[in-house]
Parts: sequence; C-alpha cells; structure tokens
Amino acid sequence: MRTSYETIRVHMRGAVANIQLYRPDADNAINDRMIEECTEVLDYCAQQVQVVTLEGLPGVFCSGADFHRVSEYHTTGTQAPDIAEPLYALWERLAEGPYVTIAHVKGKVNAGGVGFAAACDMVIADETAQFSLSEMLFGLFPACVLPFLIRRVGYQRAHYMTLSTQAITAGQALEWGLADAGGPDSEHLLRRHLPRLTRLSKEAIVNYKQYMSRLRNDITSARAEAVAANRRMFADPVIAAHISRYAVTGQFPWES
Repeated sequence: MRTSYETIRVHMRGAVANIQLYRPDADNAINDRMIEECTEVLDYCAQQVQVVTLEGLPGVFCSGADFHRVSEYHTTGTQAPDIAEPLYALWERLAEGPYVTIAHVKGKVNAGGVGFAAACDMVIADETAQFSLSEMLFGLFPACVLPFLIRRVGYQRAHYMTLSTQAITAGQALEWGLADAGGPDSEHLLRRHLPRLTRLSKEAIVNYKQYMSRLRNDITSARAEAVAANRRMFADPVIAAHISRYAVTGQFPWES
C-alpha cells in the first residue's frame, strides 16, 4: 500500500484503518482516481485489518459524481472513463469485504455519497448530516445506489428519496435505518464502537459476512442491471448537456 494518495487520506492504527475521502476543492466528488485509490486500500485491508472507517470532510461527506469532470468530457467530445462497474465493485467490497466497515458521516451526503454510506456495515451520523439523491433533477436516477439503499431503508423510502430529491436529516436517517447511531458528538460515538469491534477475530468477521452475503444477495444480483442503466444514462447526450450546463453555470435544466 502506498504512503500517500491523491484523493484520499489513509491512517492505520492497529486493527483499524481510516479512509478519509479528501477532495476539498471538489466537495469530495467521486472520480475514477478516488475509486481506484479506495479499492487499493480495501484490498490491502482484506488481509491486514478488522475495522475500516470511512469519513469525509466536516461539511461534506461526499457530493456524488464529479459533474465538472463529466462536463469536461462532454465539452471536448472525448470518451469519459466508465466508472459504474468499478464503483459498484467498490461498494460491494464495503458491504461484503472481510472487515467491519463504518461510515462516519458529517454534512452533505448526496447521490453516490449515499451509496458509500449505505454500503457500509454501520453508519454513524453527526447531527449535521443530510442525505439526498439529486439525480432525477438531471434526468438520471441512482441506479447503482438503489440496491444498497433499498437493503437499508426498504423499497418505498428509497423510492421516495429518489423522486423527491429532498434531503433527509440525520434524525430521519436514524428513524429510517439509513444511520445506525447519531448525535451531536459523532466522534465520541465512533470511539465507543471501536473497542468491541476490534476484539472480534478476523475469522469470525469473515465467516459472518460470508454468511450474511448468502442471506442477502440482492446487491450481487442487481449489479449487472444497475451498471448497465448507469452507463446508458451518462451516455445520453441530453443528460450530458444538462450536467455540463449545471457544472459551468450552476443552473438546473429547467432554469433559463
């Protein structure tokens, strides 16, 4: 494993690995490099650690796809890298990998950021956390997020979040099951969880998560359709134009 990365920061402490999504100039938007770097660290963690914590910045956990990058490809007419497959595979690693994963969420959590959180075994939400799915505003829908989100909150609540595009609070996330613990001092909550989790043996974690993946294989069975839908939407020139315009002007498609 490398000692430094471009889009994340990594800190190892005994049996615990902390991954911080770190693109402060881009609201922690997801790009191909972030996916590659997170995947590399998780592959290392598969043998080395028992607990992986994932966090963002104080004001934004993750804002979703990097629309500025999408806009650049649309404007120049070049082929954008296909991130749907590796992103889905990354979330599967968080959901089913041989470690306990905890999303420590503060601030804005949008679109693919919800996917990161929903894929984790546990979500600890600061009182500032707000979860939203904005994709429908641009003619998209959260194809890759939904299998992970439905597993947590159920079909109808995921359906509501997708259609309403409105953010839900940390309190609502706790009520719906998108978050497992939360409050004004989420750092303290996280510290409270770690001692017992690090006492779990690696073998016990591996055996349990393999068993759970056999009980709930919905994310695995949904992968092909989710990735295909994501690719179709981002290849649509009308949608690409909406994204490019928003990235440049900040205007939604219906605004003049």
